[in-house]
Amino acid sequence: MLMPVYILLSFLLSTTPVQEDAYKAQREQMVEQQIKRRGVSDKAVLNAMRSVQRHLFVPPSIANEAYTDSALPIGYKQTISQPYMVAYMTQVIEPTPDMKVLEIGTGSGYQAAVLAEIVKQVYTIEIIPEHGKMAAARLKQLGYDNVEVKIGDGYAGWKEHAPFDAIVVTAGAESVPPPLFEQLKEGGRMVIPVGPVYMNQTLKLIEKKRGEAVTRNLMPVVFVPFTREKQK
Repeated sequence: MLMPVYILLSFLLSTTPVQEDAYKAQREQMVEQQIKRRGVSDKAVLNAMRSVQRHLFVPPSIANEAYTDSALPIGYKQTISQPYMVAYMTQVIEPTPDMKVLEIGTGSGYQAAVLAEIVKQVYTIEIIPEHGKMAAARLKQLGYDNVEVKIGDGYAGWKEHAPFDAIVVTAGAESVPPPLFEQLKEGGRMVIPVGPVYMNQTLKLIEKKRGEAVTRNLMPVVFVPFTREKQK
């Protein structure tokens, strides 16, 4: 069970410089050993992974595991993605400082923070209210003013802010939600895991070219399910 927001914020503010120095070294090791070695080379992505304090996006009880090469539980049967996967999915959309990006599946806010280090604006949707509220508070406290969090069903996207230069989906969908493709800008990129629930899925890159989807399979993955409103 995740902690109330006020306890979490107290934890964030209490992080000492000595602790932060230790975590900084762990982040550098994470980037060098887990991410660069696997082929992620985009400098902006690597710098974002070095900058975002992943230990602040997991429950304090497992903060010492924050920089391990694995996904971690964050409550409500959800996880924070493996650092390499966050970096890889970010690189795949080819982020630039002028981009507007939609994320589906805010979770604890880590992927949104990584994107926010690079792009102009991030819109992120979370269906679990507890996660959405806590992520919004966390991101605000950490100074990510270019992230807007919405609590709702990500299947419908966020039409008011469309079209998006890129869309990052951090939950496994059985198929690509048509509203998300519709809200993707011409020439834009969407990265999304597609496949059966809790089974091997395929991470796909979908590019919008002349209004049509050009799809490339990237790698086998396993993500938590893409939750719909009716399943709550």
